[in-house]
Amino acid sequence: MTDHSIEISVKGKWIRVPALDVNGRKVVVRGKWIRVAAIHDEFWQESAIEDPGLWVRKLKEQKLGALHADIFTFTQKLPATLPKYQYPMEWDSVAAIRLTSFKDWWEKLPQETRKNVRRSQKRGVVVKVKGFDDDLIKAIASVNDDSPLRQGVPNIHFGKSLEQVKKDEGSFLDRSDFVCAYLEGEVIGFVKLVYCGEVAAILNFVSKVSQFDNRPANAMIAKAVEVCDSKGVSYVTYGMFNYGNKRESPLRQFKIRNGFEEILVPRFYVPLTTKGRLYMKFGLHRGLLGILPPTVIAVGVSTRANWHGFKRSMSRCSSILERPNRKRQMERSNPPAGSNA
Repeated sequence: MTDHSIEISVKGKWIRVPALDVNGRKVVVRGKWIRVAAIHDEFWQESAIEDPGLWVRKLKEQKLGALHADIFTFTQKLPATLPKYQYPMEWDSVAAIRLTSFKDWWEKLPQETRKNVRRSQKRGVVVKVKGFDDDLIKAIASVNDDSPLRQGVPNIHFGKSLEQVKKDEGSFLDRSDFVCAYLEGEVIGFVKLVYCGEVAAILNFVSKVSQFDNRPANAMIAKAVEVCDSKGVSYVTYGMFNYGNKRESPLRQFKIRNGFEEILVPRFYVPLTTKGRLYMKFGLHRGLLGILPPTVIAVGVSTRANWHGFKRSMSRCSSILERPNRKRQMERSNPPAGSNA
């Protein structure tokens, strides 16, 4: 067991933080009022940790400093859905496709989803697996720069340099695939799949907002499932199904329409200090999404999206007013992207 520091990505920015190395895996501690220790990149690891008691003992030895934690959390990994340990436990709501065959998945999809995949093909979208090279890095940067907003919030990858994009997407390359959607030779979306034993986990999934009518997202999911089926993968996961008490969202509906379902996986929370035990007693370790009622969360999400949309529209108005009138008149002669003009 040794102390190290590692770089982690927080809201799209890379920062260096202290880390505890236990049996080759890194533990990082986050939080200000309640400090929670967790396995770094746990969702993308090939297997769950063994002997969690060792991790608990090593963390309890960190009495002071940046690696001092109040709670240690870890999860089991699919297909292990039955609790193995006696520690306090809650359920992770994983969004997953139980993959027996591509045909079985396809036949269970809603008719509208199958239509969207076919519509994408008819409109010239071609989906294929691409290697990680300079061309792909440029294509990913182009996809990231298509819109400054994603799902109603600022796009944290908008405007990044090629070096930053390369660093963001350069993890787990020895067990990853990039599934890309092309239209007339241009990449209009990509999915990064990371293989973790029986599971293929979607690490990144982005398509150009301007290409929504061509349905690249549906086409990429279909290709990703086909690729996973050819590799004998049992589950395809795409983050969480429910994020705490946050229930309804466009992303959740997209997952449902594309065959993802909720699978509950044990997540353990081990109190390391008296403060940690108190926080767990009152459920404060779950964060705001785990405490607030669904209706309050829905109002907050809607308000946030409207606020960012308003700021974006005001920014556009300001930029138009600042440009010469002659230039604005010339731009009006060109139809907006995605229009039928």
